[in-house]
Amino acid sequence: MMQKFIAAAVQMVSGLNVEANLAKADQLLAEAAARGAQLAVLPEYFCLMGAKDTDKVALREAFGDGPIQRALSAMARRHGLWLLGGTVPLRCEEADKVYNSSLLFSPQGEVAARYDKIHLFGFTGQGESYCESNTIRPGQTPIKAETPLADIALGICYDLRFPELFRLLAPFDLLILPAAFTATTGQAHWEALLRARAIENQCYLMASAQGGTHENGRHTHGHTMIIDPWGRILAELPRGEGVVTAELDPELIHSVRSGLPALAHRVIR
Repeated sequence: MMQKFIAAAVQMVSGLNVEANLAKADQLLAEAAARGAQLAVLPEYFCLMGAKDTDKVALREAFGDGPIQRALSAMARRHGLWLLGGTVPLRCEEADKVYNSSLLFSPQGEVAARYDKIHLFGFTGQGESYCESNTIRPGQTPIKAETPLADIALGICYDLRFPELFRLLAPFDLLILPAAFTATTGQAHWEALLRARAIENQCYLMASAQGGTHENGRHTHGHTMIIDPWGRILAELPRGEGVVTAELDPELIHSVRSGLPALAHRVIR
């Protein structure tokens, strides 16, 4: 990271209508840009929280073209942002599945990085049951994007629980995690895991979440956060739709890493 910049994390409560979700994302990104953001992040499944898991498969797009990707590209250009487009359902080799993919767009609307979610969520308890592997094909490749703003490690939601993924990418300035954490698991673990990932990687962390009760009846945890390399929460939105912003400062990264050079002290790699 060469200089300070303002980053924005967007929280949504996405519904069943793709066009309405895209319009809401555009509105929130306009707010982020008006607040001086140069980088903005949308949550996982920002474009659709379907009535059933297979709804996203029906929306799948070939990488490089499709209505959702075109909309994200246009938003990045219109608002002059580096934009991490939450997740987009992209075509894979299996007809009944998709890749759950984060796409990073430049302010010129071009795709600068793609990350396919590696770890797929599965949970049964308290009246809930989720199995992402039924409709999602896992990605294989960890991704770090080098941009003029920062070196950015990419993860998605459940990846948060697997610190070894991000160790493969270290060092980096910023870790971005779009998410749709359930209310049950989020209440128990969300903040603790986010702060741990920021502390152990001595980096900034942006977690852009779904946060509320959705049309499909699902309850998501929210608590979109921006966290600094010392593990301090700089900005947070507990529930509902909105934008949080914070200034990211390379001097703080340098100060933390020079004062406590834990990354240099690693023995097991």
